[in-house]
Parts: sequence; structure tokens; C-alpha cells
Amino acid sequence: MVIAFLNPIFRFIYERPSARQKLSPPNSPLLLKSAVELAKMVRSREVSCVDVVSAFVQRSRELNKIVNALVVDCYDEALREAERVDERLSGGKNVTEQEAPLLGVPFTAKEAFAAKGLANTSGLLNRKHVIASTDAVVVARLRAAGAILIGLTNCSELCMWYESNNLIYGRTKNAYHRGRIVGGSSGGEACQISCISVIGVGSDIGGSIRMPAFFNGIFGHKPTTGIVDNTGQHPIAINEALTFLSTGPMCRYSCDLIPMLKVMAGPTDMAKLSVDTKVNIRNLKYYYMEDDGGSYLTAPVDPQIKGAVRSAVSHFGATGCIVRNISCHLMKWSFNIWATKMSMSGNISFCKHMGGEKDEVVSPYEELYYWLTLRARHTLPAIGLGILEKFRDKEENEKRFRDMCDQLRDQLSEILGSEGVFIYPAHPVPAPYHNQPLTMIMNFAYTGIFNVLGFPVTSVPMGLSKEGVPIGIQVVSNFHNDHLALAVACELENKFGGWVKPF
Repeated sequence: MVIAFLNPIFRFIYERPSARQKLSPPNSPLLLKSAVELAKMVRSREVSCVDVVSAFVQRSRELNKIVNALVVDCYDEALREAERVDERLSGGKNVTEQEAPLLGVPFTAKEAFAAKGLANTSGLLNRKHVIASTDAVVVARLRAAGAILIGLTNCSELCMWYESNNLIYGRTKNAYHRGRIVGGSSGGEACQISCISVIGVGSDIGGSIRMPAFFNGIFGHKPTTGIVDNTGQHPIAINEALTFLSTGPMCRYSCDLIPMLKVMAGPTDMAKLSVDTKVNIRNLKYYYMEDDGGSYLTAPVDPQIKGAVRSAVSHFGATGCIVRNISCHLMKWSFNIWATKMSMSGNISFCKHMGGEKDEVVSPYEELYYWLTLRARHTLPAIGLGILEKFRDKEENEKRFRDMCDQLRDQLSEILGSEGVFIYPAHPVPAPYHNQPLTMIMNFAYTGIFNVLGFPVTSVPMGLSKEGVPIGIQVVSNFHNDHLALAVACELENKFGGWVKPF
């Protein structure tokens, strides 16, 4: 009732003709190439690395005045690195794909990831002065593979909200509609890829790769738990919560997901997966649900998103594949399960993280007072989360939801087996207006449930809604069967077109 009353207000505030204005088209064909294509062109000297990086830097400078996705740049250093690549190649030395699979490809990373010499605040005022002294593991691995960092992208405060807005860098705006959110916490990264870059780095403890990928019409993959090293991001989870956190690739094109994942995971952990195994799409079994089964905490699934789920499964059904609509009644408890597992995980408290470098536990009630008196030191979502953290469920309920998590994991794992994938909405509604997530807080449960279950999940774009913003689905596979979800993502891109230009 309250949400229905507020919706017209958000529409009145943010629905302006200027919000829908198309971005200017790119002035270089290089900006529309995949990372795989760009690296091949650089290695073969078909194009100079400086030309590639210059094109992306120019585009980033142009569009970030509008969308505010990239908030820390290292353009000059990127161009110097591009010159070094060209010098290396001009000396007659051949660089193989195995040596440098991403040679000369510009990339970005969420600002929560450390990049030596650059800010590493995670949107927290108390960390405004923090400069990274080393690279995060994934940033170092991408650099070693030849990729060139051009900057860091916006996130929500401490990466725990699904709109990318904070008191240091401000708000990121959706490239398809500037009045709508880009998601979080890897929202700046997804927006940057939707209109500027081709690949980037995100992290995901409640859907922070997959929701932004959904809202911005790109691909994002949350790997099987533990496949990619999380070291070097802030805040870092500890104890059981670390198993809920996944670092993964975000890409404009599905063909870049596996090359990115290989580099980010490294050879030892990649050996646990079978991404080089050829997948016969027709041999897979496709299970699906159009919603969570009727949770009273989440919004009803938009008919267009249900339609995207049906379109995907109908495509596979038309080719003779086994397609089944299943009913996992425990899915409707997704938020309760996620929240219980997080609260019992032994992680550092959010209020402690809010203290930043001061090493103190912040009082969210005091911060709410400062916010109400227009002296905010934290965003309202961060303050709200700090308050919610103070309330624990009854012990018997915690045990109940913990047991539900185990039951749901076992149930889905048995259903999926070695040849199954599960198709599910990535979010119940298309990108909301700015601040509107405050009226639909628990909608992230559609993605968050898979963090505590541990399954690999790929977010797949499925075109635009009637409002002109992206919609999509999630493809879930069994533990260490990332290759199945990734193969299905490629097939759906081939059938439905994947990323849609916002210009």
C-alpha cells in the first residue's frame, strides 16, 4: 500500500525527458569490440595498444561527466603502459595468447578493490585518505595477463546496498535512464561497462555483481564459492562470511567471461572447474521458477521479467531439451535465510566497518541524528543497516532458517545434478528510480540466496523493458559446474542479442 502510494512520487521526481536522452554514439569501432578481439588485434599489431587505450580513455572522459561511473582515474599511467606494450611488440617479440590473454585491453575495477597508488575508500568518509599500497590479487592477475587498468568505479557505502551512491563520490546514473539506479555494490562497474568499457571486476556477497549486471544489461558471473581469491578488497569478509563473498568478471559480451575468469582465478583454482569442456546445450536439463513462490518481503515479479524467464526456457524447449517448472517452496524464505546466515557468520560487524580507520564501533542511532540534522557522515542505507544489525532473531528462528539453508542447498543440488541449470529472475523489477530501493529493501534476496548456498550463477541480459531499461535472468548451475551456466549465457546471447547499446 505504502509502496503503491510512493511510486508516483518517485516517477514525478525522476521521470524527465532529459533522463531518457540517448548518449552520444562512440567515435571509434574499437569501443564495440570484445576483450578477446581487442587482445588479438594488439598481439597481431593490427592496431596499436595506444590507439586502443586512447579510445577508451577519451570515451570514459566524455561519458562519465554524465553517468559518474568511473570515480578514480589513472588515464595517464594507462597510456604510458600502452606505450610500453607497443614498444615491446615493435621490438619484434611475439606475445602469445597464453602469455598475455588480455594484452592491451583496458579494464576497470570497483573502487573497493586495491590498486596501488589509487584511492581505496569503499565510499566511506572515514577512509577518504586511504591510498592502496598494493594491488588486490585479481587486479595484479589481470595486469599480469596484459590488461591495462584505466580507473576505479563507484560503489555503495561499504558495498552493502544496491544503489551505488556515497558521500565521497556521489551517485552513479543509469546509462539507459539517468533517473534510475545502476544497482550495487558493483553498480559503477556495471554502468561503466554498459556504455564505455568491455570488462571489469566486481564482488558479490548478496548479488553485488548480478544485480548491477541486470540493471545495466551486461553479463556478470558469481563463481563457485572459493574459486577466485578475494584478498585486497575492503571490506573483506571473515570466517564463514568469506565463503559467501565471491569476486568475479563483469563483461559486455559473454565470450569474455571465461577468459576473464581464468585470469582472475589463476591456474590452481581453475583446475577445479571444467570451463574448457565443450558443452552440448541440447544435453542439459532446464529447471525454472518465475518467482520466489510468494514471499511477503519481496515485490511481485514484473510480468516482463517473467516473460524473459519463459522466453529463455521456451527456446531450450523448442530444441527438444528437458524443461521443467519446479517449486522450491523454501525460496520464499530467501531473505530470512540470507540474513540469518550473515548474522551468524562470525563476520566483522557493519557498525565496526562504519568506524573505518578510527577503529571504533559507530552508533547508528547517533549517525541517524546527524543525518536528520543535515550533518550526515554516512548514507541513510548504511545507517539503516547498522540499526537492523542490532536486532537478532530468536534463537529458534535462527536455527530454523539455518536448517532451511542446508535443505534448500541439498534440494537444488540434487535437482541440478551434473547436467542441470536453474533459470530464475535476477531481480523482481527493472531498475527502480533513485532512492526507490529504500521502499523495496528485501528485493535483493533473489540474488542473495545463492551467496549463502554457494552455487555459481551467471546474470544474463534479455533485452529492454517497455520503459527502455534492461531486464534479465540468472542461470544457476551445481558446484564447480560454472561451465554450464556460462555456456547457457552464450547461447542466450546468440538467441536474444545480449547487451543492447544505450546510445
